[in-house]
Amino acid sequence: MTDMIPAWVDGTLTPVEKLAVHRQGLRHKAVSVFVMAGTKVLIQQRAMGKYHTPGLWANTCCTHPAWDEDSAVCAIRRLEEELGITGIYPSFRDTVEYRAEVGGGLTEHEVVDVFVAQATEALPLRPNPAEVMATRWVDFHDLAAQCLRRPFEFTPWLRIYLAEHKARIFGALAPV
Repeated sequence: MTDMIPAWVDGTLTPVEKLAVHRQGLRHKAVSVFVMAGTKVLIQQRAMGKYHTPGLWANTCCTHPAWDEDSAVCAIRRLEEELGITGIYPSFRDTVEYRAEVGGGLTEHEVVDVFVAQATEALPLRPNPAEVMATRWVDFHDLAAQCLRRPFEFTPWLRIYLAEHKARIFGALAPV
């Protein structure tokens, strides 16, 4: 079965195969989640088998909702599928849009529903090795500084979130 995601084609939201969306740079729906423990953010290092940006650090989880899937349901589903996280319920924070080249001739042009969830650093994790090769908790301000100092270690979207949308996502942690 092909992986169909919601993308805009000629101004109409249409199910399109995921790889085709990225090859054509089509504007499409996405979901990103940040799990926080106080000022710390849980980030993940993408598995080496990912078709783009393998080995780079990203936010807690991110994905594309299935056709007609509610973004909040998608956020909860992907926390479990990528990291084995259950029992937390992310809150919708904002919708942001970005466009970024992600290598291999692929482009992410995403309209992202961003969610934030609160947890503790003792949160049980069971990373799916096909998705995630490592996780770590990092202070929000340290993460922002690391993205500036070593941008090549982080996904384009995480860098964009921290450079352009941090106040919308992180509120009081990230004054304008």
